[in-house]
Amino acid sequence: MKRIILILFLFASLGLSAQEYGLIADSTRAYTNTPKREFRGVWVHTIGQNYFAGLTSEQVRDTLCKQLDLFQELGFNTLLFQVRPEGDAFYKSDIEPWSRYLTGEQGKDPDDESFDPMQFLIEECHKRCMEFHAWMNPYRANINKSQPLAWGHIYGEKRYMFVSYGQMLLWNPGVPDSREYICKVVKDVVSRYDVDAIHFDDYFYPYPIRGLKFPDDQTFRRYGQAEGFSFNERDDWRRHNVSLLIHELHDTIRSVKPWVRFGISPFGIYRNKSRHENGSDTNGLSCYDDLYADVMLWVRNGWIDYCVPQLYWPDGHKNADYTTLINWWSKYTLAPCKLYIGQDVSRTYQQMNRKMTLSRVVRNVEGNCFFSGKMIIENVGGIQDSLRAYQPKPALLPEYGNMDTEKPESPLNLEVVIDSLTQQPVLRWECASDSVKAKNEVRFYAVYMFEDGDPVDVNNMDALVAFTPELEYTMPSVKDIYCRQIAVTAVDRMHNESKPVHILYDPEAE
Repeated sequence: MKRIILILFLFASLGLSAQEYGLIADSTRAYTNTPKREFRGVWVHTIGQNYFAGLTSEQVRDTLCKQLDLFQELGFNTLLFQVRPEGDAFYKSDIEPWSRYLTGEQGKDPDDESFDPMQFLIEECHKRCMEFHAWMNPYRANINKSQPLAWGHIYGEKRYMFVSYGQMLLWNPGVPDSREYICKVVKDVVSRYDVDAIHFDDYFYPYPIRGLKFPDDQTFRRYGQAEGFSFNERDDWRRHNVSLLIHELHDTIRSVKPWVRFGISPFGIYRNKSRHENGSDTNGLSCYDDLYADVMLWVRNGWIDYCVPQLYWPDGHKNADYTTLINWWSKYTLAPCKLYIGQDVSRTYQQMNRKMTLSRVVRNVEGNCFFSGKMIIENVGGIQDSLRAYQPKPALLPEYGNMDTEKPESPLNLEVVIDSLTQQPVLRWECASDSVKAKNEVRFYAVYMFEDGDPVDVNNMDALVAFTPELEYTMPSVKDIYCRQIAVTAVDRMHNESKPVHILYDPEAE
């Protein structure tokens, strides 16, 4: 009861009602300081910058490690790294050229021929008990047509798949071969790399340029009308094209590695109420009507595993109020699709504490993703301190029960030994099995400490000490674990957690 009163008092002080945030039905969830499970993502973009291009491969490695160390320290558990900014690659590919944003020239190899940035990031993320989501843009081939394409680029061979709009070169969403090619690229990545997810952002059909019509008349006559769409159904045909791609990508990913998730971060307004009765009380560009992305269809049909609407506006915005939109997405994003909220640091850092707090209150919301990593590294608005307070301990990702519920086996032979050199207690254990299903491969372990006599409750986040990918963990000191119960659980690649194995450690008993 005290918790409910505190919550109501806080929201009254903000001028908000409990009903706005679904507190009546789920009030106890609102102020959990460190949830057991929460998506904590950070977007690192590569488009439009030349920072990496001025570095050697070794300097890129060093830079990425320092960034990951900071993200880990700030409590993040997911890196969304842009590996395909414009039909190019931050990884070794026989299909697409090296990115100009990595080496300074599209198609130019890194100075170290053994360097594969994506493989490096995957390994480094997993060492830090973080997930790696390969962020790709499906249709963009060149953000500025004045920039040369690499020799051998598929544009030179199959120009019919492309369309120019403004200064951009794009894969034409209305050409079936475009979908086939994009699926080929994604299948290649999922097949060869241990990615945890494939991620798309908000760029489907391009953002409209005032006074410039998207040039797909010929494509519509050839494909749209042949598929039965009338002249007045051009918009429906465009949405159909994007939805076909999403559906085919879902099936492609599942056919290769069923545990790899597929996530979308759409523009923050799906539809305005002025266009549809179930739209949000907003007035702006929309996914459905302007970008031809029918996100709710993908959610309903189970084609995406998580949705991260980009709610980059502040509370009180006259056309796109954050509170209005977070409640709208909460209402219409249906299970099993997970709902996380996209936050913009540079635009709303003054409200970020409040926005993060509200994201833990609204029903169905299970985490946040922050744009951008660059803003966090530069500590815009003191965001690092805000994140340390909001994410003081690590968290597991939400469970994807529709994909897998099988828990890994508990660790074996848990013991504490004293290191002969440091005299510090070292906790050691063994993996229960090396021959497990790929989807249930143990990714890391969680270490907990409890007072003697207290229940071993791994949902008590005050007891969480750390996550580690190793089969041992060095405890702080003998004094800190004097007569304590120590528990360890195994966590698989789907973030299913095993039952705990635990021991009572009393150094005086040795």
